[in-house]
Amino acid sequence: MQFEELDRLLNPAPMPLELGYERLENGVMHVAIRTDMHGCSGAMFDWWFASRPLTQWYRWWHPVDHVASSWLEESPHGGVIGAIHQVEERFTAMPAERLSIQFRDPEEMFGAASLTAARATGAVSAVICGHGGGGFEPRRRPDGAIIGSRMVHIARDTPWGMVLRSHFFLGHDLPGVGVPRPALVELFPDGIGPGLLQHCYDEFTFLSRLLPSLYIAENRDNIPVQLPW
Repeated sequence: MQFEELDRLLNPAPMPLELGYERLENGVMHVAIRTDMHGCSGAMFDWWFASRPLTQWYRWWHPVDHVASSWLEESPHGGVIGAIHQVEERFTAMPAERLSIQFRDPEEMFGAASLTAARATGAVSAVICGHGGGGFEPRRRPDGAIIGSRMVHIARDTPWGMVLRSHFFLGHDLPGVGVPRPALVELFPDGIGPGLLQHCYDEFTFLSRLLPSLYIAENRDNIPVQLPW
């Protein structure tokens, strides 16, 4: 799947690559993960990112791989778009790395009309998009956008919870600034594919086990709460 085909993710029909990884011709590593998040919803998913979890909650999110979390650059419109998440994390058994994730408007990556239609039909209930860069001072464009990788999370509500499609294009921006294929392969070796795939599947499976209770507790004055008994 090429980055230019992202609108395909707005259609819930099965794709050739729902769970796996591949090396694209230009050297970019594409990783796809599908996670079933029972008892969750797109509203919960949006709230989680907007809450900007710091280190304690970040470790709850993945008690093995997540090390530290901080945030920069407040979103001008509230929520998470425009903010930068500085994290230290492992991709499964790989050494911990420092990364910067800049959350972006989904309409920068998807067609606005396609995204609106998908939301209207219920094919999409939440979309989280971002640019990623290595370290806490990643390379940036003149407009402030981080140069490096791209990330998208597409949520769809179901009767039992939420389906999450996560796709990463590691190094997507780098061919455009003159980074050749061999350098991309060195930056993002083949081993990062299975490492990131397992990490992402694990972190959102862990999150599905705590997100409903956190969301209810933090929003109990605005939503009805159904007691288990």
